[in-house]
Amino acid sequence: MPRWFSALAIAFLYWIFLPEARAFNVALDSKSIPGLTPKAPIIAHTLRVTGRFEQGDGDKLRVMLAALKAKTTRIANQPLATAELSSSGGDLFESLKVGYLFREYEVATLVRKGDICLSACAMAFLGGTASRMPPMPVPSRTIEIGGQVGFHNFTLDATVVQNETKGDTTAGIARGFGLGRAGASALIRYAADLGVDAGFIAQLLVRPPDTWLYIDTNEMFLTVGACPSGPEPPLGRLEQQAVNVCNHASGGASMAEASQARPVTARDAKRYLLEQVQRNIQSTNVKGPLVGQLAGVLASRDDRLIDNVYSDLRAAGIALPEPAGRSFMVSGYAFGELQAECHVNLSGSDPDKFDFVLVINGVGLSRPLALPPPMCPGLFRYDGQQVLNPKR
Repeated sequence: MPRWFSALAIAFLYWIFLPEARAFNVALDSKSIPGLTPKAPIIAHTLRVTGRFEQGDGDKLRVMLAALKAKTTRIANQPLATAELSSSGGDLFESLKVGYLFREYEVATLVRKGDICLSACAMAFLGGTASRMPPMPVPSRTIEIGGQVGFHNFTLDATVVQNETKGDTTAGIARGFGLGRAGASALIRYAADLGVDAGFIAQLLVRPPDTWLYIDTNEMFLTVGACPSGPEPPLGRLEQQAVNVCNHASGGASMAEASQARPVTARDAKRYLLEQVQRNIQSTNVKGPLVGQLAGVLASRDDRLIDNVYSDLRAAGIALPEPAGRSFMVSGYAFGELQAECHVNLSGSDPDKFDFVLVINGVGLSRPLALPPPMCPGLFRYDGQQVLNPKR
């Protein structure tokens, strides 16, 4: 947990939706799963987190997680435990403490079907982490279809502030303003630390506290880096899936329609993309054997040679999409005055298997501006406004 966080004023800022008499509670359930050998079983830990977030809950949870970590044999890139969250709110700063603990101890978060995780709970949910191994932490935030995760702006407990300032109106206003500014700053820093879109937090901070944002559409799942679990809507035609992938990959610079997707053969797609690589090399006056080799391969029209060179260039780090089933070219993208098209390869049997690249006129091949979430890349195949988890 960052040192700056402990210096913030604790209490007074709450995210409360429904009255909840129950205090914060964590129930541990550990199950033994057969391992590679009978003497080395795998222990799966589940933390059932319920009740209202209150001061001191983060410290109690830290003690529990430290003890759990000390006695658990870890599996690389797997979370220490999964935290099932069911709560309607509580103390803002305490929920951020809990979220940071989930990141620090590599605890995945999960909201079960039929459960709600609102206000402070929703912010703690964002801390869900599968691994902190370099180069980047891997988030693990899952919502079963039917579970509800809702965010809103925090509110100030005016009674506590009035009691603290002994009825001094000027001091109360100053204290309230200071707490509000500290809360907003903490939220923005929290989002940055966890890799959540800061624009989402900014959107919350300008909304009335009684208005809510639920994780229901595909766009909302992508915004908070969460994965749905359960019966999702069927995917559309491959052409539409290709457009959806490209629209996400372009970072929303412009939106293409299904009519702008053109199927191409794998052979033609590879040849075209290699020609783009050749043009880029020529425009930069690069010299060397690769230049001549690439030109010779393209002139030979030998499919086997083209496959080999394509694979070699991919292995060398050139932004060429991995062949994965059907290939499509989607046109109609623009970045300022530069026109672009998107090339995508889609597996017809595995929704999580696809690859893509942007071809920008006058620039060449470009990495996508947005990448799919590592735990559920198949979300890129849906339209952003597709409802995946209808509100109850």
